[in-house]
Amino acid sequence: MSLEADRDRLRQILTEISVRRGQEFVLASGRRSSVYVDARVTTCRAEAMPLIGRLFLAKMRERGWRPAAVGGMTMGADPIVVAVARESLESSGPPINAYLVRKEAKGHGTRKQIEGLSETGALDVVVVDDVCTTGDSTVKAIAASREAGLNVLGAICLVDREEGARENIEVALACPFDRIFTLPEL
Repeated sequence: MSLEADRDRLRQILTEISVRRGQEFVLASGRRSSVYVDARVTTCRAEAMPLIGRLFLAKMRERGWRPAAVGGMTMGADPIVVAVARESLESSGPPINAYLVRKEAKGHGTRKQIEGLSETGALDVVVVDDVCTTGDSTVKAIAASREAGLNVLGAICLVDREEGARENIEVALACPFDRIFTLPEL
């Protein structure tokens, strides 16, 4: 499949099963909207996983980012980081590992906030997310990644609602931001 075909099929899946309309929804940002994107029903779908992995890898190549790992805030980013890591084995570049960011460091064991990496020092990483409105979860994942010593090359979300995420990530954190889809495309 070509990347264009992957993109078209993923857009179709998102539109059919993830985009919901017809009532008022409260978003994670606290904002209200008549459109809700429940991306996890797509990102957890077997058919969508390779599409997601290839499209995120292509976006990283397009931006010139060559990360050793991809990660993000747990729940929204979990299936995306796994899809990217898996598909990286099929690409021409080196394998890309996955990591997850807890909302807060666990209170037992190693007390880590970053999970999945044996070492965090100076690794180049890309932070990913499923849906960005204001980008709050992505901002938190970038901050936690940086605090752990990771070098964040940039951030990518699957669906950008275009309600401030870019500004909050690029301006406030000086972190490049990109997306696979915008809400109007769906």
